[in-house]
Amino acid sequence: MGLKWTDSLEIALDLIEEHPDVDPKQLHFPQLMQWVIALERFDDDPKHCGERILEAIQLCWMDEAD
Repeated sequence: MGLKWTDSLEIALDLIEEHPDVDPKQLHFPQLMQWVIALERFDDDPKHCGERILEAIQLCWMDEAD
């Protein structure tokens, strides 16, 4: 089963693996969205994404990176 937009923590963990040298605080939402969509395990409709979802992913990424 693939990741959905609501799987913020799992998405963040995959992004940390894919982009270990990136500071999530410096990432713009359009780039973040593209990276999420490009994840191998991601399987959801890009149209279901919004700013609140991207913010949740970014916050999880920042929490896990610290």
